[in-house]
Amino acid sequence: PCPLCPTAAATGSDEEDDSDSSTKPIRSEKKKNPVFLFQTGGDPPKEKKTKKKAPAKAADSEEETLETPQKNSNRKGKVKKSKKAKEERPPSPVIEVDNLEEFVLQPAPQGATIKCRVTRDKKGMDRGLYPTYYLHLDNDKKVFLLAGRKRKKSKTSNYLISIDPTDLSRGGENFIGKLRSNLMGTKFTVFDNGANPDRANANWSNVRQELSAVVYETNVLGFKGPRKMTVIIPGMNSDNERVPIRPRNDNDGLLMRWQNRNMDNIIELHNKAPVWNDETQSYVLNFHGRVTHASVKNFQIVHDSDPDYIVMQFGRVADDAFTMDYNYPLCAVQAFAIALSSFDGKLACE
Repeated sequence: PCPLCPTAAATGSDEEDDSDSSTKPIRSEKKKNPVFLFQTGGDPPKEKKTKKKAPAKAADSEEETLETPQKNSNRKGKVKKSKKAKEERPPSPVIEVDNLEEFVLQPAPQGATIKCRVTRDKKGMDRGLYPTYYLHLDNDKKVFLLAGRKRKKSKTSNYLISIDPTDLSRGGENFIGKLRSNLMGTKFTVFDNGANPDRANANWSNVRQELSAVVYETNVLGFKGPRKMTVIIPGMNSDNERVPIRPRNDNDGLLMRWQNRNMDNIIELHNKAPVWNDETQSYVLNFHGRVTHASVKNFQIVHDSDPDYIVMQFGRVADDAFTMDYNYPLCAVQAFAIALSSFDGKLACE
């Protein structure tokens, strides 16, 4: 790591290194239900599009286990759909990736952590400059979820996100979202695969949604010490569905709303500040055995009102391998895009 970046090292902990698919929400027991931190009400539903079913609510117990599907054919993501919770107390929710496109946009089930692995592929002619990143469930089956790659001819950093590991084209039907940065490379916006506002239909229902935004704080020396990140996401409505944020122009997106402190239906999250450790002479965070290498890229995202509830964590386990775990209300596309933003060249000083 560069001298300017005392890195957030992973601290060991007495918790087991559970890199299988069994999951416990990484948080203390007696907290209030974190779900309420993310509810903003949302607008009354103006657009009656075919609404995806809200994911089955996990049981109230804090300790849920997640199992993952037996197979993933990757052919347009036909795998199995999560079961609806019954009235009586259901067994722990089974994570089944029946419809890959639906799964990666659906919030994580409440009370369960979805554990993933990001691998970076730098092999090949221009992969050194434009690596491909792959997201898999971190379990025995290693189910493929998403792939991301930086576009070459773009003035700003622009990453395409696809549900097919071999098709990372903008026009393909596997295109599921993108991550776009500002010129400075310090602010990022995550979009789904809807249309540009210029190509809106009459009721704007086809216009792309903004799924999140990430702001990295700079200082005089660039990025010195642990990075400071702000993550802005749409709030959740009372059905635990994401409130659609469909800006009609550049002045109405998540970043502009946040800068203008117009916080209706949006939620602000931050990375958890690492603590200086005299013994190791570095900044440390407790990743509960999920992160093994010190890196300026290691981070945990939390809501200021409940810093024990880890909305997302990301950290290095090998040169080109990282773990990425996310909880409600994030979906895989949001979490993966936030992770991709941390790889961007202008931020890197490892």
